Amino acid sequence: MKVDYSLYLVTDSTKAILGDRDLVAVVKAAVEGGVTIVQLRDKTRETAELIRIAKELHSITSAHQVPLLINDRVDVALAAGAEGVHIGQDDIDIASARKILGPDAVIGVTTSTEDEARIAAKAGADYLGIGTVYATQTKENTKTVIGTSGVRDILSSLGSINENVKTVCIGGIKPSNAQRVLYQTATASKKLDGVAIVSAIIGASDPKQAAAHLKELISHPPPFAASPSPQTLSTRDILDRVPTIVKSLGEAKPLCHNMTNLVVQNFAANVALAIGASPIMSNNGDEAADLAALNGALVINMGTTTSDIRANHLKALSAYNIAGGPVLLDPVGCGATQARREGVKALMAGGYFDIIKGNEGEIKTIAGPALVKGQQTQQRGVDSGTGTLSGTEKATLVRALAAREHNVVLMTGSTDYLSDGARTVAIRNGHAILGAVTGTGCTLGTTIAAFVAVHREDKLLAALTGILMYEIAAERAAERDDVRGPGTFVPAFLDELFAIRGEAARGADAWVKGAKVEVLEL
Repeated sequence: MKVDYSLYLVTDSTKAILGDRDLVAVVKAAVEGGVTIVQLRDKTRETAELIRIAKELHSITSAHQVPLLINDRVDVALAAGAEGVHIGQDDIDIASARKILGPDAVIGVTTSTEDEARIAAKAGADYLGIGTVYATQTKENTKTVIGTSGVRDILSSLGSINENVKTVCIGGIKPSNAQRVLYQTATASKKLDGVAIVSAIIGASDPKQAAAHLKELISHPPPFAASPSPQTLSTRDILDRVPTIVKSLGEAKPLCHNMTNLVVQNFAANVALAIGASPIMSNNGDEAADLAALNGALVINMGTTTSDIRANHLKALSAYNIAGGPVLLDPVGCGATQARREGVKALMAGGYFDIIKGNEGEIKTIAGPALVKGQQTQQRGVDSGTGTLSGTEKATLVRALAAREHNVVLMTGSTDYLSDGARTVAIRNGHAILGAVTGTGCTLGTTIAAFVAVHREDKLLAALTGILMYEIAAERAAERDDVRGPGTFVPAFLDELFAIRGEAARGADAWVKGAKVEVLEL
């Protein structure tokens, strides 16, 4: 029997998940809905009862050419005629299971580290169950939550040794994140062969429909998936294309939905209007689905964060992910307190961000120890604090984080570093006076998001356009005779943004010649 791992169902007979329904009936409906492989997992039933249920399930799965595996119990698999077993790190070893069940049996192994995955692959496992991806209540002895980055590390490790073992991920996978997990875990050499689902099907009111919906989702890339980046980007390309993108924003007037703090809202709205976007300031997650349908972009700013605000952020993030609308995360001060660190972790786990924009401290916090490698620092507040990375180290970190998250990452500073994981650029525009005005970092996020809304085909170039327009406008404003400090700078800055918009509309592109951009070779 050929094994299709794409939609892997793991059963759960606990009352909290299954309720009072019949497990066999639920699995039958799920298989009819498109489940491609089933694992019977039950740690509490007596052997005879487990064999009886396994035989009933096998009569259903075999009729649909769907393999049935038994968790842990080789004896039950043998007695029921199941196609194989799934074993944990503390269960029977692969060689012994293979000797008992025969050479054609399907044997899977739970792995949560690169070492465990390599050992299981070399020992002859047919597939690996990688996880736990997200926190879940369906397993009592979860050793660790590894997230999408942990899954990606394991896949990369397997790809580097040319192991062709099949892989699925497990732990908290559901309709709202299945596509994103498949997308963000893929590496150049290896990607997941499927997702393992528990409560999203077993606990569903209509298991057949739930399975069919998941089958449809995993058969297509997520709406926010980016097209492959162009192979190269030169300074000449940037200077030629940026004015055209600025002009297109003025013509399209995209919606820019800002979920930000009250201090910044007025300034952000005025910046959006000056560049040609249509701003809306709403922290209400319940209206995000309607706004996401308007083909704009969302900015989530952590300047003010509470559990209630975070819940609204997550609602909006989900709505824009479903619609395929670009989302920018501005993780303000995310490393300053434990509450903020937990908050940004919840946001990163809760959805996909097309752009992550932060200062050195914020980007380090999101990257985590695996990428920062001993350079982690405690933020004092929303400021970056004392930088510890060299320019090359900043560029390398930004590129690594963008590659891991499959998105675009911007680290701001006296020199900005921007990368999509393949291409990396340094931008040396801007003016020191920006640091004397509250909200200039936040409104840069507004600007970038608006440009990504109108130029989704190349998000890095869209972000770069926003940065250049914003920072060149700041330079022009600061040089004006009527600007004497922060108070006179802000209206001049808005005027210069508006002026650049007008110049682009007329085809006058002299302003972009002030761009100080370097395409980096790392």
